[in-house]
Amino acid sequence: MKIPAKQEKIYGAEQIQVLEGLEAVRKRPSMYIGTTASRGLHHLVYEIMDNSIDEALAGYCDTIKVIINKDNSITNIDNGRGIPVGIHPKLGIPTVEVVHTVLHAGGKFGGEGYRVSGGLHGVGASVVNALSEWMEVTVLRDGKQYKQKYERGKPVTKLEIVGESDSTGTITTFKADPQIFDEIEFDYDILLKRFRELAFLNRGLTVHLVDEREDEPKKSILHYEGGIVSFVQYINQNKSVIHDNVIYFSGDKEDAEVEIAIQYTDSYVENVFSFANNIPTTEGGTHVTGFKAAITKVINDYARKTNILKDNEKNLSGEDVREGITAIINVKLLDPQFEGQTKTKLGNADIRSLTESIVSEKLQYFLEENPKTAKIIIEKSITSFRAREAARKAREMTRRKNALESYSLPGKLADCQENDPRLCELFIVEGDSAGGSAKQGRDRKFQAILPLWGKMLNVEKARQDKVYGNEKLMPVITALGAGIGEEIDLEKLRYHKIIIMADADVDGQHIRTLLLTFMFRYMKPLVENGHVYIAQPPLFKVKKGKEEIYVYNERELNSLLKEKGWEKGDSSLNIQRYKGLGEMNAEQLWDTTMNPETRKMLKIDLNNPVIADEIFTILMGEKVQPRKEFIQKYARKVANLDI
Repeated sequence: MKIPAKQEKIYGAEQIQVLEGLEAVRKRPSMYIGTTASRGLHHLVYEIMDNSIDEALAGYCDTIKVIINKDNSITNIDNGRGIPVGIHPKLGIPTVEVVHTVLHAGGKFGGEGYRVSGGLHGVGASVVNALSEWMEVTVLRDGKQYKQKYERGKPVTKLEIVGESDSTGTITTFKADPQIFDEIEFDYDILLKRFRELAFLNRGLTVHLVDEREDEPKKSILHYEGGIVSFVQYINQNKSVIHDNVIYFSGDKEDAEVEIAIQYTDSYVENVFSFANNIPTTEGGTHVTGFKAAITKVINDYARKTNILKDNEKNLSGEDVREGITAIINVKLLDPQFEGQTKTKLGNADIRSLTESIVSEKLQYFLEENPKTAKIIIEKSITSFRAREAARKAREMTRRKNALESYSLPGKLADCQENDPRLCELFIVEGDSAGGSAKQGRDRKFQAILPLWGKMLNVEKARQDKVYGNEKLMPVITALGAGIGEEIDLEKLRYHKIIIMADADVDGQHIRTLLLTFMFRYMKPLVENGHVYIAQPPLFKVKKGKEEIYVYNERELNSLLKEKGWEKGDSSLNIQRYKGLGEMNAEQLWDTTMNPETRKMLKIDLNNPVIADEIFTILMGEKVQPRKEFIQKYARKVANLDI
């Protein structure tokens, strides 16, 4: 095919743009921090803090203090060695300036600066500087205080000595650039949860978080001598454990260290959280593979050796032996190799064998030394095995031969015509009336509708065999076609956009929460790979004369009325509040909620599985008291509650 002459004219050498220094970061910030929304904003704090954490990993820092200042700038203080200030031999400028103005500059590229490190590997400080309205760095080392200031990534002062110091460390203060970020308001709770995680993973480290924005500053001090043992206890604080002591073991070889903490609960789901150099490996990796292989083999071997598992009984599966487990796998290694689309899967081959050998040796020793605990764990695994066997036939019924076949689909499913799952959307709709409007209003080519009615099973309190027998969840499992639990296969997923569409009231919120609980516990890869969305139907229709405008919350309504100069008491102004999806006709539902050109949707993102697990446990678990405390704490922050 001949290229059109118009394209030939405009594409030449002069069109190739070269971005020098940190211009590329400001031009394409999402390439470096993922997003310019809230998550990216908070990521700036983590990147500066990671440099302090690296000093702690190297054994030179034991205290980090992060302050949210009154103007929403951030100050990070550590008692590490202080960033080097000498003249860089190649660039001829102070090393601290190199670190903050040159991409891929730092002590983490095979030099002797750091044995292990996290963060963006030499990109962090310069990226934060580039995306800041201003930054000020003070270095304490060699008995002196050095200071340099930057604006939007460029130095505006030279590095100068401003005083003497009898301590060492680095103080970094920066103000996120409002030209880059949607908002620059930091959330104390978001920072607190990540800092707590870092304090757990780095035993002995003390992290201070201070919020100076209120009249009475808010302060938290995070320090855990128990390390990841304390981490497991924290995760299980709202769960019922089946043995008191947390099982802990560790080991190292050459340039890698592994530590693991385990405790079983009476729940029906597994929670295995893994980290490499403090980075959450949400997609797992070789360290998780080694752990799973070893724990399955050790428990089966011990169960047969002690005759708890009889000769005529099948081996317990990995899913069985991990039911109810809470485990932290924490590895530190010299050169982590990350894989996967989001770079959250560890790929180092040697870490698998190291993890597997440590678990095999030390878990076997623990079981033999603690037969009562061993028996409790194995009996729970056997109960799980029997329940799964009972559910096997039902599971087989839900499987599809491939992603495109449509036999045995739910009767109420209105499927789409498109055969490519990447282009297909499934709307899971609350209620038959809304389902009817959605079926009429949809684009049949690529949009499928699955109506659900009534409350479904709360899977937080149910084993997998109950899930297969549930008439509300079975249509969802069958329609998606990918299976659940360990056997989920995204290659068989029939729709790459799964959109939960429920009423904007308490019942609708409950149904959304139940569906999200199910997807998080039994179909987590759907969430991890960005397939799950929440539809955002409008809350109001505002009509004046021939003008009709849909708005999605009360804040938007008030802004619209102010912008237009309309008064609520005006008799010619009609404000309709939708109580449910069923109140909209097919055309309105399409225009406001289903049309890809005009709709609003929330994408469900799994930033931190530990926090997600905590929230689902509190809100959907057996224990009432944690739920009561949560409601009391956050009741005043509730928005759009249908009264």
